[in-house]
Amino acid sequence: MKHVVTVWFAAAALSACTLMPHYQRPQSPVPDRWPAHAGDAAAAASASVAADQIGWRDFFTDPRLQRLAEIALENNRNLRIAVLNVSASEAQFRIQRGNLFPAISATGSGLAERLPANGALPLGGVGGSGGSSTAVPSGSAATTFHYYTAGIGFTNYELDLFGRERSLTTESFEQYLAQSEAQRSTQISLVAEVATDYFTVLADDALVKLTQETLENEIESYELTLAMYQRDTTTLLSLRQAESAVEAARASLAQYQRQLALATHALTLVLGQEIPGDLPPAEDMSTEGLLAQVPEGLPSNLLTHRPDILSAEHSLRAANANIGAARAAFFPSIQLTASGGTASNRLKDLFGSSTGAWSFAPTITLPIFTGGRNRANLDLAHIEKNVAVAQYELTIQTAFREVSDALSARGTYIDQRRAQEALAAADADAYRLAQMRFRSGVDNYLATLDAQRSLYAAQQELVTVRQAELANQVTLYKALGGGWEEHTVAAR
Repeated sequence: MKHVVTVWFAAAALSACTLMPHYQRPQSPVPDRWPAHAGDAAAAASASVAADQIGWRDFFTDPRLQRLAEIALENNRNLRIAVLNVSASEAQFRIQRGNLFPAISATGSGLAERLPANGALPLGGVGGSGGSSTAVPSGSAATTFHYYTAGIGFTNYELDLFGRERSLTTESFEQYLAQSEAQRSTQISLVAEVATDYFTVLADDALVKLTQETLENEIESYELTLAMYQRDTTTLLSLRQAESAVEAARASLAQYQRQLALATHALTLVLGQEIPGDLPPAEDMSTEGLLAQVPEGLPSNLLTHRPDILSAEHSLRAANANIGAARAAFFPSIQLTASGGTASNRLKDLFGSSTGAWSFAPTITLPIFTGGRNRANLDLAHIEKNVAVAQYELTIQTAFREVSDALSARGTYIDQRRAQEALAAADADAYRLAQMRFRSGVDNYLATLDAQRSLYAAQQELVTVRQAELANQVTLYKALGGGWEEHTVAAR
């Protein structure tokens, strides 16, 4: 047993080197600051809390939206798959790490073999395989041979002198970390998708209510026009124009009701269950403060905190570790088999005195000719690392563009919404004046119809702009890597 323990510690001491290249993070392929048009919109102030550190509950302040996000985090299948992938990757890492240690096991065996009277023995001796035999002089009767052993040991344990197993373990660990970051990215994307779908439902609901109100006004105008026509104070053309406006409003109402139903179905799919009926009341989408403000004064190196970029870097580290394993294949491989225990020809004496036995069988393998397989594996490892570098840089460039676009749009959406609000107010006043002139007989109904169409279009566009503004804020928050909070999801 002392010999076995000594061999094990010697193996652990010798397995100390690795042929992995020294990892160096690639230079960022994007500028240190955002483009001028985006930087101007974000350089006014510096925030005390980084955008990627703001929890989604702090950003999405609407209680109804918070509850919907919680439901999605508990039930969404895409997130559940991401969690299971992390668990599988962690198990794969533990499997690979187990190769660093010898698999020690206890064994026991027994052999009973009858020898013939003529003294013939198998070619392999006692306990050998059947077949040919050889005779030995014997004048005695047939005998039965017994042999028993018990002990512990390990078989074919690779002495990791050149770090092949350690490189593979590092690769597996980095892949596990990459999957963990992918889970974070999935969670951030899920919360952002819930918010986007929620705002789409709010917008479609607002359009339905707006169209219903417009339809009611059109029906009222039609009834007034019909009464005027019956008194011969207006023309049939005006009556038909009023009727046309009513039917157009009905068609728009059906369209927006359909859009609302589809948006609700999309939100239900993201949640992973039906929308509960006990949610907090919905806020009007024109309400200020539905979302917290993303901090300003943002440096571009904030992108290195995005989980998709961290995942890409861990994948790059894994590819780097794989080079070490490919290099180690060119060097000798030493495998150890050792055991220690007792042996006896009688079972009752197996653990008696003078029954100790041990064995130690090292094997060294030196690759001489592999048909170019080792060289090809090393070339492939280098190529895969170069691919990982390109993917890492592309991920950063994509993230930089996403944030730049969102920052550039943030200020313009605010200006557009304010201008649209002023336009809707002006059109509402124009519609009021046109109605007064029509009812007093100064103008025909065409002027009222044009004013009503302009007002309806302006109000529709205001809802659309407000939805786009909220979606832009969600996109910016997601693009900056924010929105992640620790949330336990059952790996079911």
